[in-house]
Amino acid sequence: MYLLIVLFPLIGFLFSILTGRWLFLGAGVITTGCTFFSFLLSSLACFNNLYYAQTVVVSLTPWLFSDSLFLEWSFCFDSLTCIMLVIVTFISTLVHLYSIEYMENDPHKTRFMSYLSLFTVFMLILVTANNFVQMFVGWEGVGLSSYLLINFWFTRIQANKSAIKAMLINRIGDFFLLLAIFVLYFIFNTLSYDIIFSLSPLLIGFDLYLGGLKLPVLDLICFFIFFGAVGKSAQLGLHTWLPDAMEGPTPVSALIHAATMVTAGVFLISRCSYIFEFSSFMLTLICFFGSCTAFFAATTGLFQNDMKKVIAYSTCSQLGYMIFACGLSGYDVGIFHLSNHAFFKALLFLSAGSVIHAAGDEQDMRKLGGLKNLLPFSYSMTLIGSLALIGFPFLSGFFSKDVILELSYSKYTIESHFCFLLGCLAAFVTSFYSTRLLFLVFLSNPNGNKLLYLNSHEASWKMGFPLFLLSLSSILVGFLTKDIFIGFGTDFWGSSIFILPYNYSILDIEFISIFFKLMPLLISFLGVTLSFLLYRFYLSNFFLLKKLYIFKIFYSFFNKKWYIDRVYNEFIAQQFLYFCLHTCYKNLDRGLLENFGPLGLTRSLKKTSAKFLSYQTGYVLDYISYISVAILIFLIPLN
Repeated sequence: MYLLIVLFPLIGFLFSILTGRWLFLGAGVITTGCTFFSFLLSSLACFNNLYYAQTVVVSLTPWLFSDSLFLEWSFCFDSLTCIMLVIVTFISTLVHLYSIEYMENDPHKTRFMSYLSLFTVFMLILVTANNFVQMFVGWEGVGLSSYLLINFWFTRIQANKSAIKAMLINRIGDFFLLLAIFVLYFIFNTLSYDIIFSLSPLLIGFDLYLGGLKLPVLDLICFFIFFGAVGKSAQLGLHTWLPDAMEGPTPVSALIHAATMVTAGVFLISRCSYIFEFSSFMLTLICFFGSCTAFFAATTGLFQNDMKKVIAYSTCSQLGYMIFACGLSGYDVGIFHLSNHAFFKALLFLSAGSVIHAAGDEQDMRKLGGLKNLLPFSYSMTLIGSLALIGFPFLSGFFSKDVILELSYSKYTIESHFCFLLGCLAAFVTSFYSTRLLFLVFLSNPNGNKLLYLNSHEASWKMGFPLFLLSLSSILVGFLTKDIFIGFGTDFWGSSIFILPYNYSILDIEFISIFFKLMPLLISFLGVTLSFLLYRFYLSNFFLLKKLYIFKIFYSFFNKKWYIDRVYNEFIAQQFLYFCLHTCYKNLDRGLLENFGPLGLTRSLKKTSAKFLSYQTGYVLDYISYISVAILIFLIPLN
């Protein structure tokens, strides 16, 4: 049963890619059905784990055997894996169903459906792996699948550039993860999770000498693992690929941002909690990166005009919350927010796809507006997703995001209060731009072309039913699973997550002041109120404010993404390309060949012979002088 969870999407992929040419409509049905069966089995596996509290390990076949390295295809189904399986397969099933109609007029629909199934397969391999190498297969596989899906419309130059950018930036993170795997094998002589996690406490105080530097082993391993997660989960510095990934079809964006790819980094850190718990330096660094990413991405989304990019930056911001929750040793809280976020972020992206589908592929919010009455169902779904993202009381985002902020305040350390401050500011900005999106797309006066409104219509049940299920999940999942995931005394996580007793306790949250408990909620309401009043009643004053020179600088800074892309392009990429062209290519690669190759040797011989030809003057006296000098040179040693 457990192996079928991974095999069903693989069967759907093979069926679609091999027979889709002849079964154009059947490819979507088969891939959706296979993913749905995988979801049913994942739910059964999760129920078994919850009810019997047992971890199932399925060893399939030996894979690598070299010296002391022995690896096999082994699949681990513990509570962490089972939760990820349910999230991935459920959202993937809905995205498959949604794509049947969304891509119905695309001539390459079967290829698209097969890529979606391939994406799901590699994500399932990643979360079920029982060793680091097998995990790395899934890690690289989701990167490959994202490249194929972002570049699905390969005739568009911007899609080509975005896919290459995603691949290259992820390669930086993958390189760090490879270094982590090399160090782990060098230290432990194995790459099995069980052995490494059980022996990691014995490395406290041990150092590794690298390039003359004395480095703590655990800090070095955690550093490499974390920066592998930074690339995949789009944290500050390696985040630039995530907004550009919007060039792919909208269902791709939903799958990448909700269930696959970006969640892999959070999952990996939680999986390696046995190592991270003994590295206080890295936990502090994770807090810093996560909180800065949450604030940076929220402020960047503040003045974006592309509907999908606003939602993309909200994903980046929410990933920052998950990462700094892990840095505070709240791995269970981070996974809880990952679970809730997956549902309402998939709802937001698919709702945006429904609006774009109805509006003739128009994504610029400034050219929309007034769609509330024309698309009431899409408006309702976007409203529910936005309220869940904001953290409206009793929706899923409220139960997880507020707990993360309460946890950060209850730790009473400098880094935790730094996280709390930036997290509250990010919550305010998130509520502001979420309300701005709702107002500009649905509530403002119509700003688009007349034909856009004449042709606008709600989609059929194939696109509406996934939105309905995701809306129910966005409302209920947080409330239904809170006590299971992070309830006081819950033993759901078992041995899948390790937390030192003095690092974190959910009980500490209950003793903080009620004011700080309500602060994130009050700040979110303030952001909603300010945004609505500004765009509803004071839009003309806001327009006058935009004309001010100081505000233009402020607006450009956030609209241009803090100029990070510009810094990368002008000061890093261009200098690197210049070095590669003039130093590596012209002087080393081409230069060596031209100077020491056949052509270079011929030219050198020609120049040398030309010098000797200059001595042939035709005068006897010159030749007698040359002969005399030569005789003297030979006779001097004889004396």
